[in-house]
Amino acid sequence: MTEQLKTIEVCFSPALFHLYKNEDSIVVIVDILRATSAICSAFDKGAEKIIPVASIEEAKEYKKNGYLVAAERDGIVLDFADFGNSPNNFTSDRVKGKTIVYSTTNGTYAVQIASSCEKVVIGSYLNHKVLTDWLLQQNKNIIILCAGWKNRFSLEDTIFTGALADALIKSKHFTTNCDSALASIDLWNIAKNNLLGYIEKAAHRTRLRNLKLDDILEYCHTFDLSDSIPVLKDNYLYNINC
Repeated sequence: MTEQLKTIEVCFSPALFHLYKNEDSIVVIVDILRATSAICSAFDKGAEKIIPVASIEEAKEYKKNGYLVAAERDGIVLDFADFGNSPNNFTSDRVKGKTIVYSTTNGTYAVQIASSCEKVVIGSYLNHKVLTDWLLQQNKNIIILCAGWKNRFSLEDTIFTGALADALIKSKHFTTNCDSALASIDLWNIAKNNLLGYIEKAAHRTRLRNLKLDDILEYCHTFDLSDSIPVLKDNYLYNINC
């Protein structure tokens, strides 16, 4: 019997997710600069679980109740937070064995709006291979959701999305009839031979430079430094590959 290929769709913005939402699909959340990269880093450094929250008010309530909080808006660490959103904030001495409440400008909102779907998983260059292998084992249709920037299109998220979609389609277990998936693959093929050079065009790369937070740029665009597969369950993110 011929295998029924699973499908890949790509959503360029959380504002468009209602057009793609399918509760039987796995949703891969992508926020390369910096949330999904930082989440993988936190689990690599031994974090036990992460609670993604969309609002500042909710993050403040968790802080009042004694939780460790990572929170930023527009790239800037919030005044009540223990630390911000850069992967290098999540060191072993700070996060090992801990539960972290996490609130960001774009990424944690994307996690929340996808939370009713079959599964929600975190994607980045750091965990590209283990994530690809895991998705191949699930036998489910996939929606890749770019967190973007305040509901706008972002180059860095879309290029990674193309890398992931390309790898899955080349496995011959997935197909796509989605224009945004095909466009993201085309963009990946344009950028892949000089990824950091291409990312110089990205608006968020400029924002991070202006905030002197671009020291993590190369790290966030490095393949396969992480074995973490962060998956949402009961409103918590867990590393299911530990």
